[in-house]
Amino acid sequence: MAETMKATLFIEPGRIALDDKPIPDVGANDALVRITTTTICGTDVHILKGEYPVEKGLTIGHEPVGVIEKLGANVHGYEEGERMIAGAICPSGHSFACLDGLHAQDGQSSPHGLKPMGGWRFGNTIDGTQAEYVLVPDAMANLARVPDGLTDEQVLMCPDIMSTGFAGAENAGIKIGDTVAVFAEGPIGLCATAGAKLKGATTIIGVDTVAERLDIAKRMGADHVIDFNKVDPVDEILRITDGRGVDVAIEALGLQQTFESCLRVLKPGGTLSSLGVYSGDLTLPLGAFNAGLGDNKIITSLCPGGKERMRRLMNVIESGRVDLEPLVTHRFKLDDIVEAYDLFSHQSDGVLKVAITP
Repeated sequence: MAETMKATLFIEPGRIALDDKPIPDVGANDALVRITTTTICGTDVHILKGEYPVEKGLTIGHEPVGVIEKLGANVHGYEEGERMIAGAICPSGHSFACLDGLHAQDGQSSPHGLKPMGGWRFGNTIDGTQAEYVLVPDAMANLARVPDGLTDEQVLMCPDIMSTGFAGAENAGIKIGDTVAVFAEGPIGLCATAGAKLKGATTIIGVDTVAERLDIAKRMGADHVIDFNKVDPVDEILRITDGRGVDVAIEALGLQQTFESCLRVLKPGGTLSSLGVYSGDLTLPLGAFNAGLGDNKIITSLCPGGKERMRRLMNVIESGRVDLEPLVTHRFKLDDIVEAYDLFSHQSDGVLKVAITP
């Protein structure tokens, strides 16, 4: 086995590079996974732009599909050569947050206060997946077998995008017969749309301006789609709901404008489910916030991880209830990762998700 691998490194804001890096040593509780497919996430673009800080030289990426190359001495129940995924969130399984059921918030408090998002390790606090190999920590809590018959691209969304979008629907408490608006039908919004349908929403309204995304939103379960460049989405949603508003509004872009629009379309007592990664301060307009008296809820979600979450998501794929393969619109080799970032970060050529293969 070689001693080095190719890996995508964060160099400085605005610059990543493909370079050689030592293949990591495998600790007792770890597994070394050879990457067969990974992808680029919107969060990676925030990292590239310097809007989310990570250490220079860190391997980025957090969505792995691969094959077990080597197992640590304490890792049992798996075999080398098995196909696996692991979630972007890699909980330890034994922290206070994990034992409280909040795997995404794994980690400990620091001298400077609580550390949020501690469960997100790949490409954040440890080397990530846009490489030839990735070291999966706490492997017995995080490795999930890929069922026979499912391709890499069928399960590629499970580690993050699918888990995040579904969490936006799950945590909002969507009930059978609910009306749901999804603002921004990018990859996360499309998964939130699919999740809302699975949860029982019977009127789903998708908002975007890219015709191809609106078409896929219909395939994912949207009953109405709104091009916000043609009509005011708030007015149109209130028209569709006869002025009642929606039970749940899902914000999947991370902008003040979409966040505020979500507030404005909520019924009294409705829930705003926020999935966007925000790079600036948010404000709560008095009117949209009903002066704090609207009995509304605002919730946020970080994608649940761990092997049981991954198993459940792959069950959904295997059942045929959701097909996320159409989200993969472009394919690149790892050698062309800089070109892939350029395409994805500029949202060129109708890109939704890219598949990266070493």
